[in-house]
Amino acid sequence: MQLEVRPDPSEVGRARRWARSRLAGTGIRADEPLAETLILLVSELVTNAVVHTGCSAVLRLVLPGPGTGAGPAGTAGAGTGAGGAEEATVRLEVEDASDRAPVPRWVDGDATGGRGLALVDGLADRWGWSREGAGKRIWCELDRGAVREDPAPAGGGCDAEGGGDGDSDGDGDGTVAYDGFAYEAV
Repeated sequence: MQLEVRPDPSEVGRARRWARSRLAGTGIRADEPLAETLILLVSELVTNAVVHTGCSAVLRLVLPGPGTGAGPAGTAGAGTGAGGAEEATVRLEVEDASDRAPVPRWVDGDATGGRGLALVDGLADRWGWSREGAGKRIWCELDRGAVREDPAPAGGGCDAEGGGDGDSDGDGDGTVAYDGFAYEAV
């Protein structure tokens, strides 16, 4: 399922409402943490697309069906995870016409923006991006019912170097090397 988004910041609210409305019938309650995280990630990725590219975008959601335990691309969720919730994977994609790669930004503590990719990195179980024709697609996935032994490692498994301990450059300061950039997830 998908939603076309115009290059207007007011579209971010419409994208959040659309995503919430799509949760009905999936077995994901609107008040469960997965739904709240999904809506936040929709907000961040759609904001990035409409504010930083000035182009229209397409928001796509791949949601499990009720009681299926199946995620996108045939991933199976046999059994239950934390709290008895069925395991499933939710995938969010935003495709835009800009060929500029997403770049994590460094901001100081008083900045009101610039943390979108750091939020995606910290909240999603996996994320990445790929070139699509003349533009790009940024995606992230959330696993429902999965029990994590550690919080999401910085780098989100997206081309990060190192062992996923949140310090891929090995100097103990918590910075992560990502596609040649080093940043610290906050």
